[in-house]
Amino acid sequence: MTLRASALIALAISFTAFAQNGRPSKEEIEKQLYEYVEKEVSKYESQLALEDWQIFYADSILTYNLKSMQAEYDKYVEAKIANSDLYTKVADKWNEKTYDAMKAILNDKQWAKYLKLGAGKEKKARDKRKEKEGK
Repeated sequence: MTLRASALIALAISFTAFAQNGRPSKEEIEKQLYEYVEKEVSKYESQLALEDWQIFYADSILTYNLKSMQAEYDKYVEAKIANSDLYTKVADKWNEKTYDAMKAILNDKQWAKYLKLGAGKEKKARDKRKEKEGK
């Protein structure tokens, strides 16, 4: 999945910044999450020529992983932690899980196209951050 991790991280951090003014409700966050998943799945359906079973799995993968990532973000937001590195690690963890899951459901031709849609570039960036962290 080609998540806009930086946008999601910025959103999570903005929740911390606006905690005193009230943050979006869980319902609003969930609505935005489902709209994002619907848009991404629709994009993949048309650009990767997904079969029905692949659409189902892509939707399930994105929904589960984004909800899990948001749950981790919420823990940091509730604890009023504004360290962007922590949000990046959470995003990288769930984006990596999505990457691996999508690889399992796509055929070789679809996978090559998926990588060209941005997943390959994002994978390299995650690997680079992970390598940098290990030093």
